[in-house]
Amino acid sequence: MGTTAEWSRLPVGRRELRQDALLAVVLGVGLAITTTLYTSAGTYADDQAAWWVSALMIVANAAPIAFRRRWPMTVAVVSALAFAATQILHVPEVFLVNFTLFIALYTVGAWCSDRVRAEVVRWVVIGGMFAWLFVAIVFGWAVPTALPNDHDALIPPYIAFSLLNVVINVIYFGAAWYAGNRAWASAVAKHELDDRTAELAAERERSAAQAVTIERVRIARELHDVVAHHVSLMGVQAGAARRVIDRDPAQATTSLGVVEESARTAVEELRRMLGTLRSADDADRPAGTGVREGDGPSTEGLGRIGELADAARTAGHPTEYVVVGEARAVPPTVSAVAYRIAQEAVTNVLKHAGPTARADVRVRYLTDGVEVEVTDDGHGERAAANTTGSGLGHVGMRERVAAVGGRIEIGPRARGGWLVRAWLPTT
Repeated sequence: MGTTAEWSRLPVGRRELRQDALLAVVLGVGLAITTTLYTSAGTYADDQAAWWVSALMIVANAAPIAFRRRWPMTVAVVSALAFAATQILHVPEVFLVNFTLFIALYTVGAWCSDRVRAEVVRWVVIGGMFAWLFVAIVFGWAVPTALPNDHDALIPPYIAFSLLNVVINVIYFGAAWYAGNRAWASAVAKHELDDRTAELAAERERSAAQAVTIERVRIARELHDVVAHHVSLMGVQAGAARRVIDRDPAQATTSLGVVEESARTAVEELRRMLGTLRSADDADRPAGTGVREGDGPSTEGLGRIGELADAARTAGHPTEYVVVGEARAVPPTVSAVAYRIAQEAVTNVLKHAGPTARADVRVRYLTDGVEVEVTDDGHGERAAANTTGSGLGHVGMRERVAAVGGRIEIGPRARGGWLVRAWLPTT
């Protein structure tokens, strides 16, 4: 990706620096112990280094590790020199020094963002080590008594010893190189994944904000139709009253009463429309991922919810439709919102509950409002595979309910299936 070229794992934080310091201390203690043991075992016999030289080499091998992620390439060079000095000076330690050099080379591959310099530094260190090895092998051949001369062996002892050292070093340095590169590749992959995750999260937030705006515009358009209906009715009734006011005062009074009632309703609907267009409460609204496209202004109402249940039955879903309480007139906006909620919920049953799921559609007329409830049993053959929908429509339902001052509950039921229940005020 484009951002990877400018990305760096360095510098690291205090936590990583503390970890490196602790690792250096552990390696230092280990080197001190193994050096003491090798000294007691008589490594290098009478030719081994003095104790203070050994102590100096222990520090020289362990201390750079404390800075391995701060200055990785410098640490690799210093560790290589300390490793060579340990052997040349006959310091009785041939075990843990291999770990310090391995860690230093690994760190260059795993943490250096300048990959060209990382390659060069490792090649220089490894090349120097192999050059030293070949020089040691050549000088060893010059000493006839270095290894026993077994003429019956398949491979002469010193040639076998030399080849074994070459193979061991190839595996050792190859492992350090490969492990460092793999660690760097994993870090780059994680960085790119984090970037993509952040981009997707930002895109979801933008989509949610756009969804809310689009849905509010659609709701406002529907409310506009309702208000326009009442304003038109006011005009018609006012004209009728004007024409008959002289010869039929009673009819004129009736027409003016309709005008008065329509005016109050229109004012109430305008108040709701303005509430819909406000955005001060965005932070308190549930966020979603999108809205379903509509066909335009809606004039459907509570009376047509039964048609939705019929459509679900036609699609193969056994559906029960129940009206609880005595039906009564409700504000047009509330009626339209109730229909839209039921329509979206029934659509979700058809799309996500499975082809044989049962549905239940209920409309309850309460004292201070009307409640619309749509549930399914979730027993459809494909229900388990469709429980994670895209979220389209939930924003729309919540926005519509909020526009009229209602409440809505959307989520899975404890005994299986899905529930959508909206309470809408009528007073």
